[in-house]
Amino acid sequence: MAGERPRPSEFDPSVPNIARMYDYYLGGKDHYEVDRVRAEQAIAADPTLLTLIKENRAFLRRAVRYLAEQGIDQFLDIGTGLPTQQNVHQIAHSVNPDARVVYVDYDEQVVTHGRALLAGSAETRMVQADLRRPREILDHPDVQRTIDFGRPVAVLLVATLHFVSDEDDPSGIMAELRGALAPGSHLALTHASADGVPDVVAKVVEVYKKTSAPGTPRTREQVTGLFGDFELLEPGLVWAPLWRPERPVSMEEAVRVWFYAGVGRKP
Repeated sequence: MAGERPRPSEFDPSVPNIARMYDYYLGGKDHYEVDRVRAEQAIAADPTLLTLIKENRAFLRRAVRYLAEQGIDQFLDIGTGLPTQQNVHQIAHSVNPDARVVYVDYDEQVVTHGRALLAGSAETRMVQADLRRPREILDHPDVQRTIDFGRPVAVLLVATLHFVSDEDDPSGIMAELRGALAPGSHLALTHASADGVPDVVAKVVEVYKKTSAPGTPRTREQVTGLFGDFELLEPGLVWAPLWRPERPVSMEEAVRVWFYAGVGRKP
């Protein structure tokens, strides 16, 4: 795959880490001063950023609960980041205690922390693999042992794909992932876009250029293309707060959350 970055293997405390910055946004404790400083710079660039992060997480909760209620009992969460409250396995298990969940991240620190927290859970695994090399995920022994790709599975890519650069071919990555899934499988994702508030997004992107993973916002058309031939469920690809909201949300409020969100089903 063109333009592949090496897998991060050495901890560099001088480089802000996107997973630890996300942990800071969510009020966690697994971050360092360098992460807090860069996260605060991002918040200064967009004072509503914490609302965006919370709405992104709220979409994840709604989507996982919906999919579990539809009978999906296998979840592959790619680019999961540091574990926080209300993780995928907790949401899925509240509907079906036997649901199986595999978390995937390429960051060694994230994976080490996640494995420690998930120790002893027979239905949940944490693996280290890189989204830019999808076969690395699909063929991972722990993934193969936990997920039956002959049955429907939900693949979650929440606030992940905008950290995959154009040169790493996100369309090709998604085509390979979609092709490995059985009919009835689902894809749930959120993705940063400059369609709504481009000036604000540009400022945040500038901040993220000096982190472990710069971001690439994409248009509605580009994000829709990542679903391929999957059928988008109602209400389609929308600003994250508008995907099956649990409370009334105005368009003015929704557009400030400049993440598109959607769930697609494989025919």
